[in-house]
Amino acid sequence: MNAWLTLAIIIVILWLVGFFALPGVGSLIHILLVIAVILVVIWLLTGKKLWK
Repeated sequence: MNAWLTLAIIIVILWLVGFFALPGVGSLIHILLVIAVILVVIWLLTGKKLWK
């Protein structure tokens, strides 16, 4: 599995845990989601591993 995709999945999982466990944190948790989406887009556009 691609390292970018793995990192994005981990960030989404952390975001979901934070979203449901700490709903008052707000925008800080959503930053994780934005990072994960950016990583998935990079992975989809390049179609190759960005680091080895």
